[in-house]
Amino acid sequence: METHLPEALLATDEGRAIERALRTCVHCGFCNAACPTYQLLGDEADGPRGRIYLIKTALERGAASAGTRAHLDRCLHCLACQAACPSGVPYGELLALALPRIERLAPPSRARRALARLIAAALGRRGRARTLLAAARAVRPLLPPGLRRRVPAPGTVPPWPPARHAARAVLPAGCVQEAAAPGIDAAAARLLDALGISPVRPDGDGGCCGALHDHLGQREAARALARRNVRAWAPLLADGAPLLMTASGCAAHVRRYGALLAGDPDLAEDAARVAAAVRDPVELLEPHAGRLAPAPGVPRRIACHEPCTQRHALGLAGRLTALLARAGFETVPVPEPHLCCGSAGAWSLLHPRLAAGLRARKLERLSAGSPGLVATANIGCLLHLQAAAPVPVRHWLELVEAR
Repeated sequence: METHLPEALLATDEGRAIERALRTCVHCGFCNAACPTYQLLGDEADGPRGRIYLIKTALERGAASAGTRAHLDRCLHCLACQAACPSGVPYGELLALALPRIERLAPPSRARRALARLIAAALGRRGRARTLLAAARAVRPLLPPGLRRRVPAPGTVPPWPPARHAARAVLPAGCVQEAAAPGIDAAAARLLDALGISPVRPDGDGGCCGALHDHLGQREAARALARRNVRAWAPLLADGAPLLMTASGCAAHVRRYGALLAGDPDLAEDAARVAAAVRDPVELLEPHAGRLAPAPGVPRRIACHEPCTQRHALGLAGRLTALLARAGFETVPVPEPHLCCGSAGAWSLLHPRLAAGLRARKLERLSAGSPGLVATANIGCLLHLQAAAPVPVRHWLELVEAR
């Protein structure tokens, strides 16, 4: 792609990176076939190729319209396009570098900013998320059916096993998952213990990893949470222990800590070490697949929903499905596994109509093989799919046990 970016922009490292990304694009259109919003809306401006052109035009002109802002806002950041691109366009990097500049050219509306602040305030802190969820559960019988299904029922959480092994894995608490489904981390802890690995819960982490704030454009808040977490986690990684993130969305974001804090003179090195230590449970448990088995009472015939953050951002496409098959499950084929379910962090709250359309499409594909259960790897996807799924949706760590 030919570019004519301003000299002032090209004088910066970010500007040169943006130009390299734009020039890599050859307009082939393979990305549109992988893009959920293009598949749903059929609008060139709501596909990756169109969004790249919108970014190029806005930066060249130094001006952006509300329409440009709307098309870019509708991007789920799922990175399916990046995985499908034959030219290797670093679409995720391009968005990370260009969006803050375009937001200055076309600021979000006052209502949009207020909604973003409300979502971050309600869900981005563990205590607030727990309080909000408790209130929702208290009035759950009075809620409309559609909203009622979005409120997860409380469950019993067994105690964590004591630390008794030389091998360790650092297991942060998180925010929404810890409030909505604390049994996921408890299941991970019991599974690790049975495999000879002691889970370690850090003190003083920030609750949220910052992914939610980053999705909402609150990048300084995301950096502040990253700094707090790096200070809490880095000392625990000194002996090479992995940092286990049981929500794939969190894992994908924490792997960006090195880039996010690269300019921090005090924490850049520790941030890079934290990012390098991140492991998805699939990566940690694959060597132990022969010792895994379906937990009692769990349906054997399942559909595996591999979240976008796991498939594309972490580069683990197909590996969760393969692991569950090796553990003894019958994993039914899922058409279009690359298309997003519509959760995408806070995206489903900002674009509920589009999110419902993507969810309906995803559930149709997940149900094609008549599974008894849907297994997923991300709390946001779990809650989003669960609200409309015809069968139970659960995190895969709750479905397996060690032989």
